[in-house]
Amino acid sequence: MSNFRDKANLIWDIADLLRGRYKQASYGKVILPFTVLRRLDSVLEPTKESVLADYERHKHQTPEILEQILNRTAKNSFHNRSKFDFNELVKDHNNIGANLRNYINGFSENARDIFIEHFKFDEQIQNLEKFNLLYLVVSKFADEEVSRIVKTASSIEMGYIFEELIRKFAEASNETAG
Repeated sequence: MSNFRDKANLIWDIADLLRGRYKQASYGKVILPFTVLRRLDSVLEPTKESVLADYERHKHQTPEILEQILNRTAKNSFHNRSKFDFNELVKDHNNIGANLRNYINGFSENARDIFIEHFKFDEQIQNLEKFNLLYLVVSKFADEEVSRIVKTASSIEMGYIFEELIRKFAEASNETAG
């Protein structure tokens, strides 16, 4: 895939799983947070084991100090201390909802707030569980091709991909860009 539109189209295609269960205007409520979550997952992948080890060593610290230690270990302004990542999530079909929630709750507060406050993601997890779609969506985002996109795209390119997805969702719901 040579450009961000091709990459966005691959992610957009995952929305086909939602047909018949979600209104087209609501696809973005699922696909956009999963895209962000998958990107964060790939950014944290190189330091995941070190963060888990440091969490075990320092979990007795105050939350503020622990956040600083784990962010430094993750070499980012956020971290995830859950044992889960996308590769681990798809290994347990029967507990996908609980494991995904555990994964999201393992993020540092600043990243966790994106999913809880901004995206209201737990509502989408509940809906996807109700429609028996949660595992399918998670497995599509864990797919090798999507993984390659989020791992190899620069931050700027990921921004363009995200903007293209927002544009496509707005277009599909007959809204204007804004």
